[in-house]
Amino acid sequence: MDWRTFAPFYHSPFCMRLALFDLKQTVDYKLEILSGLTVAMALIPEAVAFALIAGLAPLTGLYAAFVVGLVASVLGGRPGMISGATGAIAVVIAALAVSEGPEYIFATVILAGILQIGAGLLRLGKLMRLVPQPVIFGFVNGLAIIIAGSQLEQFKSSDGGWLGGESLMVFGGLVILAMAIIAFLPKLTKAVPGGLVAILVVFALVAFFELDTKTVGDMASIEGGFPPFHIPVVPWTWETLSIVFPYAAIVAGVGLIESLLTLNIIDEITQTRGQGNRECIAQGSANILSGFFSGMGGCAMIGQSLINVSSGARARLSGIVASVMLLVFILFGASMIEQLPMAALTGLMIMVAIGTFEWASLRTFRRMPTSDVVIMLVVTLVTAVLHNLALAVFIGVIIAALLFAWDNAIRIRARKHVDENGWKHYEIYGPLFFGSSTSFQEKFEINSDPEHVVIDFAESRVADMSAIEALSRITVRYAEAGKKVHLRHLSQDCRRLLDRADAIIEVNHFEDPTYKVVTDQT
Repeated sequence: MDWRTFAPFYHSPFCMRLALFDLKQTVDYKLEILSGLTVAMALIPEAVAFALIAGLAPLTGLYAAFVVGLVASVLGGRPGMISGATGAIAVVIAALAVSEGPEYIFATVILAGILQIGAGLLRLGKLMRLVPQPVIFGFVNGLAIIIAGSQLEQFKSSDGGWLGGESLMVFGGLVILAMAIIAFLPKLTKAVPGGLVAILVVFALVAFFELDTKTVGDMASIEGGFPPFHIPVVPWTWETLSIVFPYAAIVAGVGLIESLLTLNIIDEITQTRGQGNRECIAQGSANILSGFFSGMGGCAMIGQSLINVSSGARARLSGIVASVMLLVFILFGASMIEQLPMAALTGLMIMVAIGTFEWASLRTFRRMPTSDVVIMLVVTLVTAVLHNLALAVFIGVIIAALLFAWDNAIRIRARKHVDENGWKHYEIYGPLFFGSSTSFQEKFEINSDPEHVVIDFAESRVADMSAIEALSRITVRYAEAGKKVHLRHLSQDCRRLLDRADAIIEVNHFEDPTYKVVTDQT
């Protein structure tokens, strides 16, 4: 079908209004629609597979992909990012589905959505700033391994054994053909997404030569109706809440971590900046509606997002088209879509895995600090082996934080000198916090020091309660020796911290006779 068939739709008032959502971008409607169509086809086997992993009906995953994808595309903070049913969510809710059934899944997803909206309203999206680059590299590389590894299942027959002989040759050849088209077509033209062309070419070859190969219909039927509105049938009791809440909290956390990390990755690719807190609210709204419309919930999908972005899509329209076309396939095109060769979609996802992997990270092994390399490898292994993205990121951040604390703990220094009045000055360098408080106290020579001692914080900061306690002990020890301590160059936030702790500890003086107090803006 010629893309010009859709020309009236491109310039309709509906599309013009959509453009207002896209950060004042110029929207290529033809490319957006074709990219959305490609993503819709790639969403089907993923949504079905994730629903089966969670022990739910295939339509539960497809409904989630439609509802979550549509709402997140319209309301989200990252144009061009694709959301839907994901493996991370499926793994979390699988145990609950087995023990309690799908009704509890719907209730869990709704509660998770409420928690995600709360996170957005509290502006917790900015916490992603605490995720260091090695963790992001490890997350992305581990996810690429997961995407590639999940495609190995397609090389098995219906009885669970590996394909062999002619079946393997046909399937493998079609996969290689799809990958070649996706890799080389953009070098010839970018007018049409390579993924879409690969799917259509492989589909045509299979149909023309009547090749016997796996299709989408071999996984499960995708035929169904419009997602039915459905209030979860669960007892509205504290006991139900105690069952649902732990799963909802994990689903909310996993969903936000995966969504916000995907947002950051798409930001880097497109050289634009998304809105993390808005994405939290959008994901929460999407999950609430997904729970009420018989969906398993979901979050951002890095694989499909990369398909969309690599196809040239940059606006919200592509995500909306993908969601709407997915529903169209369910309602009207199931028989046709079920004939799509899995080889084409497998080749597409393998190319996504290759594009997802941060190959540049391998070249930095000799340039990055050893600690960063270790963090990246740990996160990659946890992501790839356990398939737990949230746990992998959490472990990476904890390791990075501990290494950072240790590095700063051993860097605290004290330069000493005696002025013309006979006062001894200790000029502190490096942050004073729980990790450096012991080393800080070891810097002072209380017995040999003069009557007046100045502790200068011009190049340091009092960071926490351990730092305050360390200051308290020093001042008490000097006081017991009949000597006086003068604290200088404390910043305003350090002063406030010490003022609030004044009822617990006693600090002798806040003197700064020569200089102005350093402000928070420095």
